[in-house]
Amino acid sequence: MEKFRKISDATRFAPEKMQKNNLFKTERMYCDLYCFEPGQVQAPHVHEESDKIYFVVDGRGLFQIGEDEMELGAEEIAIAPSGQKHGVSNRGPERLVLLVFMAPKPAHG
Repeated sequence: MEKFRKISDATRFAPEKMQKNNLFKTERMYCDLYCFEPGQVQAPHVHEESDKIYFVVDGRGLFQIGEDEMELGAEEIAIAPSGQKHGVSNRGPERLVLLVFMAPKPAHG
């Protein structure tokens, strides 16, 4: 397993949908880089057994966690506790890049 990574090496976008680019994965957690083109979304969903952290590396995004919505920019962070619906949308004209940590790692992740 790689222990050191450059975020720039994992930054990849696609016109058809938001990209999830894995940085690290263990039995207990994962860390991905999510890359959104303008207009792309991560549809609201729920993880019953896992907490998720979103850290904005670059750009601005609209984050929904439970009943709350907030726009966050670079160097801002949010947590989606297990059992709460969460999602992200890039409504702006610029790309959005997020570090995403999730633990415990879901069975499908």
